[in-house]
Amino acid sequence: MSDANSQSAQAKQRPGREAFGYLCPVDSRWADNDVYGHINNVMYYSYFDSTINRYLIDKGGLDIHNGDVIAYVVSSGCDYFEAAAYPDALTIGMRVDKLGNSSVRYGLALFGESGDAKALGFVVHVFVDRETGRPVSIPAPLREALAAIQSSEK
Repeated sequence: MSDANSQSAQAKQRPGREAFGYLCPVDSRWADNDVYGHINNVMYYSYFDSTINRYLIDKGGLDIHNGDVIAYVVSSGCDYFEAAAYPDALTIGMRVDKLGNSSVRYGLALFGESGDAKALGFVVHVFVDRETGRPVSIPAPLREALAAIQSSEK
């Protein structure tokens, strides 16, 4: 691949904030850094999970304590482009890449104070009945909130 093509592919892989319908500030913490002096990769998943659940609670009315429907993570992944480290001010970008009957695939990105994404990830949730653990249709208020940040890219 030529340098121009490589840079073009990398630019597509590292979206800017405008590619996400929801932005959530995240405070990095001293304990997030690892022995190499940057935020450990497992923390990115924690930031993603917190952002998703904050959105579902605030915008979709998810009742994490008493609701009949909850969401399970069934798949996740992340590509890392550039290190972040405490005390960086971070932002997580979130969008819905695919909205199914009982599942949703989120696109997520970690941003520093400026520039393109430092990491790009995904999480797949399946909504289930709390008692049975069996998949259920996404409730209307949650579906509406998710549709509001659905990506137009296919």
